[in-house]
Amino acid sequence: MKVAAVKAPGGLDKIAIEERETPTPGPGEVQVRVRASSLNFHDFAVAAGMIPVPDGRIPMSDGAGEVTAVGSGVKSWKVGDPVLSTFFPNWSAGGPTLPRLIGVPGDHADGFAAEYVVMPATAFTRIPTGWSMTEAATLPCAALTAWRALVVEARIKPGDIVLTQGTGGVSIFAVQLAKAMGATVVATSSSAGKLARLKELGADYLINYKDEPDWGEEAAALTGGVHAVVEIGGPGTMGQSIRACRIGGHISLIGVLTGVSGEIPTALAMSKNVTIKGVTVGSIQDQEDMIAAIEVAGLKPVIDSTYPLDRIAAAFAHQISQKHFGKICLEF
Repeated sequence: MKVAAVKAPGGLDKIAIEERETPTPGPGEVQVRVRASSLNFHDFAVAAGMIPVPDGRIPMSDGAGEVTAVGSGVKSWKVGDPVLSTFFPNWSAGGPTLPRLIGVPGDHADGFAAEYVVMPATAFTRIPTGWSMTEAATLPCAALTAWRALVVEARIKPGDIVLTQGTGGVSIFAVQLAKAMGATVVATSSSAGKLARLKELGADYLINYKDEPDWGEEAAALTGGVHAVVEIGGPGTMGQSIRACRIGGHISLIGVLTGVSGEIPTALAMSKNVTIKGVTVGSIQDQEDMIAAIEVAGLKPVIDSTYPLDRIAAAFAHQISQKHFGKICLEF
């Protein structure tokens, strides 16, 4: 089978396309013919060497395909079933614990940049009815992060106001999910063109943070304060997110694109009684709940572009150019 492998110490020029032995399933495992994957920042961090992995690691946390063989004892899947990967295959339900956060494909174990994978049968869920493999492959990391941030942790409800940042995969899914939940959305970006596309997706208020550096104050002035923020920047944007919140607001910290530490207006967060909750994707149960919800809502992902497996380095280069809008996918 063909695979993409990250050669130590990492870097887009260190991704090799190789032929490897096709794995066979053991007891409790399934073999899956991978048909699609999608790029996340986590995958880039692995490929670029920001997250150290063993030499030859097969990257990519997300994957969709069909079952091609089942090991003994497997009752949940049969040959031909379409299946979708899970970011944390050991986190079935409940809250996060260290053992549940181990085993991430493409990081702790080989991932989905391969024509075939063998994993435990419990590491997969169904794909949404009517979705293509490529569409489904956008869900396990980005969409589930947005779902947990807004639905599981912030518990948004119709009439709430949600603030999203930028146009990455999580942020776009957050706009779509928030609108499906009946929320009002304040969306930020530094691109007028991307803001126009966010409006097409249903965003109610648009703020260009390059033109309005105090965008948190602007969001609060427009809305009276937001109920929930999907925070992707970390220390460089957290202060504005706190300013955007109303009293009792909730911030789901899902990314640290501006750095791993920095100055935060803690007194303001305290006086506003703001909840700041770290969010790292979600459980298998969360994914199953999300799939049921998006089927009812009729949502479909926004896909920017697709690449074949042997052009995975070009796909990552497009990702870091920040010219994309929506998910970048691999199709096998």
